[in-house]
Amino acid sequence: MAFYLEELTVRLATGIGQFPQDDRRQLADFLITAQQPDGGFAGREGGSDLYYTSFALRGLAILGELHGDLAACCAGYLQQQLQGEVANVDFFSLLYAAALLDSASGINIYEGADPGWPDRVAGQLELLRRDDGGYAKAAEGMASSTYHSFLVLLCQQLVGRPASEPERLVEFLLSQQAEEGGFHEIRASKRAGTNPTAAAVAALQILDALDDETGRRTAHFLAQMQTDEGGMRANTRIPIADLLSTFTGLLTLGDLGALEMIDDAAALRYARSLKQPSGGFFGAAWDEQADVEYTFYGIGACALLTVAQHDQ
Repeated sequence: MAFYLEELTVRLATGIGQFPQDDRRQLADFLITAQQPDGGFAGREGGSDLYYTSFALRGLAILGELHGDLAACCAGYLQQQLQGEVANVDFFSLLYAAALLDSASGINIYEGADPGWPDRVAGQLELLRRDDGGYAKAAEGMASSTYHSFLVLLCQQLVGRPASEPERLVEFLLSQQAEEGGFHEIRASKRAGTNPTAAAVAALQILDALDDETGRRTAHFLAQMQTDEGGMRANTRIPIADLLSTFTGLLTLGDLGALEMIDDAAALRYARSLKQPSGGFFGAAWDEQADVEYTFYGIGACALLTVAQHDQ
């Protein structure tokens, strides 16, 4: 698996290793229940979905449960998806899921594939490149996206190809930083957000281009995203915290060595409050249904905070 994603998996697995055994079992059982007869995993609307399959496998991998018949069955589903057209986000989900299966179970879904396919993938990704050096969400998209630029970078790592013209990508990413320290998703965005900020920082770290001043300003912005609930919000206009923003915000503050800038005990209480008797997590206080994506974010947030408190 690519270095960034492999390091993240190990980091989260370390935190989960400190969870009580019964908790780990309950979390794994929730994720396993979402697997469909074709081997994929379902989201909120039912039926297998590449996006949700990737999140289920991420959760199972860090829980040490991605093996055996479950993994073999999922490999069949992923191999079927290789035959069709896959959108940019789903394509990343496919590559990431395949890497997780290979790393955790030794199953290579590309066995027998044309050896030139990584170069073709890299070529397809370059069709998303825009004049400002970033990457758009889709081939027909006009605006470069901070998040999708990060996804392209991860996809390049997953197929073992270097970043194309990394200095242009760095220039685009730095141009997305707002005055208050966070990053915009697209240039026309009115305000910076927690999630594009996390994507920008991760991408800059991968490209070895995150300077101290950018990191300092970013940490200050993210610290302001914590709400009275304890979790983190998506941007300054939204008053309510959510689990996605909490996970990405915590991950980024940890990367910046700045977790002490927030109340980590309150953040942990917030994340745990969204866990349901089923073992899954709601996405926020307003949510009414647990799914595998937010369950991964919940597991991840609790894992990061458990490690942070243990290190104090």
